[in-house]
Amino acid sequence: MGFRVIKGGMLTTIQDFGRSGYQSQGFSVGGAMDVRSFKLANLLLDNPENEAALEITLIGPVLEFTADTIIAITGGDFSPKLNDEPCPMYTAVYVKKGDVLAFGSARTGTRCYVAFSGYLAVPVVMGSRCTSLKSGIGGFKGRRLEAGDYVGERIKRRYLPFFLSRKLKAPDYDSDDGVLRVVMGPQDGAFSRQGIETFLNSEYTVTGDFDRMGCRLDGPIIAPKKTSDIISDGIALGAIQVPSAGKPIILLSDRQTTGGYAKIATVISVDIPRLVQKKTDQKIRFKAVTVQEAQALFLQEISELEHMRKEIHTPCREVLDCRLVARRLERLYADAESEQYF
Repeated sequence: MGFRVIKGGMLTTIQDFGRSGYQSQGFSVGGAMDVRSFKLANLLLDNPENEAALEITLIGPVLEFTADTIIAITGGDFSPKLNDEPCPMYTAVYVKKGDVLAFGSARTGTRCYVAFSGYLAVPVVMGSRCTSLKSGIGGFKGRRLEAGDYVGERIKRRYLPFFLSRKLKAPDYDSDDGVLRVVMGPQDGAFSRQGIETFLNSEYTVTGDFDRMGCRLDGPIIAPKKTSDIISDGIALGAIQVPSAGKPIILLSDRQTTGGYAKIATVISVDIPRLVQKKTDQKIRFKAVTVQEAQALFLQEISELEHMRKEIHTPCREVLDCRLVARRLERLYADAESEQYF
């Protein structure tokens, strides 16, 4: 049981939260680029939060299922179709053996995720099932999915309670204002006052140099006091390096473990999913926030996810209405029998 790949798409890989604890040995963390969409796909299926899922980039794959299962698709809208009919997103969907799920190119966003109720049967490598393309480990043979590949599932799970309630509202990526909140530092002191003002008050453009490693921006030059070169140190997710050319680079999931350019700021974790759904030529601005504000926003997101979890475990209105009608019909028949109408 599982699925067979008919077309692999541009870049379809298996991802989870990433491979933590090995940066000192030179292994990047990796993992899902849009962690929020990844979490929501698993949430819709009652999967463990870190269960491996497919990450699809720009042009999607075509998959044929070899057994019944339940899936959920989140993230950008790639016009998914199940047996040539539109397949709903942000919804638990039952698929049958022989069904074909096909994705087009990204209409909104740039990445989408597919979670499976049966859990993908790929090995755990250094604590993670995620694909590291640079290292060639994890996921499916350490590489992107290609035509002819077969990925199995580890368990049989074809039933979920409250099935009709398993729907969430899809985000509107087109209405995003492009403002990314950042915590300044750790090397913001390497930049002049004018450089800091340029960084916080200018508009930057997403370039085509945007992959799982990072996003290079175009825009006004950020001036250092003397130089932006530093002794190499560790790089956090969302760190914004400014090389000697003065144009910022935001480092992402497959970033290098250390770097020798000053990092003027770091994009807060809750805003990274919005960044990684940006397309070439879209605009970005930066807004400084405190560490405490970033932590509060992170806790708010956790609360929102818990609210969504409760929402999908509440009987939907249609089910409640059906039960109400059934109870009323039962009372009518009981009243009718007591009146000897039958």
